[in-house]
Amino acid sequence: MKEFELIKRYFAEQSITRKDVVLGIGDDCALIQPTERQHIAITTDTLVAGVHFPLNTSARSIGHKAVAVSLSDLAAMGAEPAWLSLAITLPEINEHWAADFSAGVFELCEFYNVQLIGGDTTQGPLSVTVTAQGYTPYDKYLTRAGAKAGDWLFVTDDIGDAALALLYIQGSVDIEEVHQANIQTKLDFPKPRVLVGQVLREYASAAIDISDGLAADLGHICSASNVGANLILDNLPLSLAMQESLPLMDAYKLALTGGDDYELLFTVAADNKVAMETALATTGVKITCIGQLDSSHKIKTLLNGESVFIDMQGFEHFTDK
Repeated sequence: MKEFELIKRYFAEQSITRKDVVLGIGDDCALIQPTERQHIAITTDTLVAGVHFPLNTSARSIGHKAVAVSLSDLAAMGAEPAWLSLAITLPEINEHWAADFSAGVFELCEFYNVQLIGGDTTQGPLSVTVTAQGYTPYDKYLTRAGAKAGDWLFVTDDIGDAALALLYIQGSVDIEEVHQANIQTKLDFPKPRVLVGQVLREYASAAIDISDGLAADLGHICSASNVGANLILDNLPLSLAMQESLPLMDAYKLALTGGDDYELLFTVAADNKVAMETALATTGVKITCIGQLDSSHKIKTLLNGESVFIDMQGFEHFTDK
């Protein structure tokens, strides 16, 4: 099988055909017809084998995750996903692998009404690059820069499970069998919080998705918004797997620095807090208040009301190891 046959068989045929796509896969460019009075949000993410996912990760998981991480960026802006471009580099063409990979891609595309409109295939070490685009209302979108001192800090769902799964894969921690499947799912099949992001457009002052670790991504909000934060460790939403597999302080550190959660971290002014909680109750996604912003320009961690030190360096490319 050659490149164009691969594209035709596994990527050109899809169930989603959006009305705003004038021309999709098969030409030199895709053509789209944007909706009036809407911003187009655009994000690009690359996943590299051995860096962003273990080498033995299933093809379906890689396809799912490649889409999920980009949709998570759109969610953090409050955007509605619309289109994807996919560039994939493969060591060789394996039809079974390609079928599973495309199934992982399209299951999220179908769920969120996203159309794959183009991309590229090349030969080389395995990597996947997705460019995702979506809409936000002209005057309503989220950024990292709108938070104010006094705003409350929230996070969706539990945090740290994906990082815990990676530690288990690496043989660094023992996990009870009852928890293994759940944490592996968190690592391999993250859930982009698209609906939550769209609801938060009306209430949140700032938002970001957690990819490099909660502490690092909170640092991005604080830097962009020129604020600091009091982070309450007692309030961090930890799963039973986290609580039962690690000493408590180790669990806190992993939750803050592990990354790969793809949950939303967001801030809400006190006046919007109750309305936000009521609105998000309809999404079925758990949210937890984990602190409050201040004007200190520093992130402080508190346990039982007392300041404690935790090394909160998150993941960053091109750093010394």
